[in-house]
Amino acid sequence: MYRTIVSLAVATATLIGSGFSAIAQTLPNLGGREVVIASENTYPPLQFVDPKTGVAVGWEYDAIAEIAKRLNITVTYQNTSWDAMIPAISAGEYDVAMNGITIRADRAEQVAFSDPYMRSEMFMLVRAGEDRFTDAGEFAANPDFLAGAQAGTTPFYVTVYEVLDGDEANPRIKLFETFGAAVQALKSGDVDLVLTDSTGGEGYVATNPDTFKLIGEPMGSEDFGFIFPKNSDLIAPFNAAISSMRADGTLDALNQKWFFDYKVDE
Repeated sequence: MYRTIVSLAVATATLIGSGFSAIAQTLPNLGGREVVIASENTYPPLQFVDPKTGVAVGWEYDAIAEIAKRLNITVTYQNTSWDAMIPAISAGEYDVAMNGITIRADRAEQVAFSDPYMRSEMFMLVRAGEDRFTDAGEFAANPDFLAGAQAGTTPFYVTVYEVLDGDEANPRIKLFETFGAAVQALKSGDVDLVLTDSTGGEGYVATNPDTFKLIGEPMGSEDFGFIFPKNSDLIAPFNAAISSMRADGTLDALNQKWFFDYKVDE
């Protein structure tokens, strides 16, 4: 059963409601402006490479395509690592970045955030057959259990401060360059747990139901947003587009498509 918490209940699968025309008239027209967007493509269902087609797809790609229509922008994508993403945006190397990025005060010192487009909760991702522990307390109590994490991410800090002992150098935490690499280590048995927000976790479970599952209670919530260089003139137009997509049901429809309807084997 899906436990993803999103900012609005999934109420409709209709992308464009009858009120869209009126909303669109209030949005800025950016005249076909070219916008370069950075992504990592390792975070299903928000963004990932579809194994059937080899094409990068996901919730964020669909959302950006809709934003591009509403604002009249031309989008190109550049693949980059998570470690490089925030510094690159801060330096103005890209116009926007998307990667299921949690809105946090420390990151806001380097980049600007859009308004939230989604709210999610943190869960424990484990192998499908895991029966040695069922919550964070049981995991922490056994010194042989290892956690995989990507340094500098929200799951890393939740692992450190809510699951373990607050020591960022705890040897029970194995660090990986990408979130996808941490998940692969979980799959192969090199680690026993990967903390993930429910958005990414549900994506992995939905596409690999015999390999992974989510356990335990949620460990707080987080809001996702797109990031921009400080003082970018794209922030207000993107916020207006997000607001219009929330108002006319588009965000609900994307939730329905990617969290409930999408099947990797179809």
